[in-house]
Amino acid sequence: MTAYFIRRLLLIIPTFIGITIMVFIITRLVPGGPIERMIAQARQQHVISGAGGYGSAGDQQDQPLSEEQIEELKKYYGFDKPILVSYFFWLGKVLTGDLGVSTRYYDPVWSMIRDKIPISLYFGIITLILTYGICIPLGIAKAIKHKTFFDNISSIVIFIGYAIPGWVVGILMLMLFASHWDIFPLGGFVSGDFEDFTILQKTGDIIRHTILPSIAYLVGAFTVLTFLMKNTLMDNLASDYVRTAIAKGLPFKKAVFRHAFRNSLIPIATSFGNNISIFLTGSFLIEKVFNIDGMGLLGYESIVERDYPVVMGILVISSLLFMIGNILSDICVAIVDPRVKFE
Repeated sequence: MTAYFIRRLLLIIPTFIGITIMVFIITRLVPGGPIERMIAQARQQHVISGAGGYGSAGDQQDQPLSEEQIEELKKYYGFDKPILVSYFFWLGKVLTGDLGVSTRYYDPVWSMIRDKIPISLYFGIITLILTYGICIPLGIAKAIKHKTFFDNISSIVIFIGYAIPGWVVGILMLMLFASHWDIFPLGGFVSGDFEDFTILQKTGDIIRHTILPSIAYLVGAFTVLTFLMKNTLMDNLASDYVRTAIAKGLPFKKAVFRHAFRNSLIPIATSFGNNISIFLTGSFLIEKVFNIDGMGLLGYESIVERDYPVVMGILVISSLLFMIGNILSDICVAIVDPRVKFE
């Protein structure tokens, strides 16, 4: 097993290179990069500084930067080199821990990401606990009470939630519970006067800001995990070894939790690592809706503003988490199912 996991760790290297080089090439080919943005800003200033504060139509067509200035910008941002040369130059800096500098804020990318990680980690851990803490018991209850009133009603509610994206649920909750009824805040992680609160007030304020985003996060993975737990448990309850155990006098409850439950956790374990990477890196749209200053919102703004160093920095973190998550999933499967042997 040790050799298997060593091979999996070594496979991270080519996979990481493949993911990052593909996105790096895309960032070089799509329009609207930092140089285009600076040209647009310079053109706007040139127009405003025209006669009467507005420039003529001819002024708007003029190129505000000279060829020498554009070449200097390309050299500054590394766009003067071939794509592969620029990529390996960037990769070399990443291996030394340097993720570059933001082209929008001119701050080190790692310091920007580092400041956002605790918030995304906070919501990620809460969402992970809630998702598995609710979905697994609910899936067990639905499997045991299959085709009962409880199973039918809960299935309807779950499918309705599945049909609505988490960020849409967030908007609806903000409109209802924050804007209309003023029960919860409209967004953010803490209130504006948070520093003036007592410890008890600070705790309550964070909880009030946590409830609605956590529900929006939960909606995304709730349905799949619940029905995965239900269906796999029902399959195991219908298997021969469980029916034999019950026929020999084992109580149904013990047959469920001693035999069927552990085998039903195998499909759940295979997705555990991937869910960790998704939850910890945040959700672009949910953090945008609730104005949560985490990695998701930072990634959304960096894509919109074509802040490519930040985009690549977040990609480095998220891709590594995803690949490590896959290895964690294998470990979870080996723990749950002793029959699994990694050779």
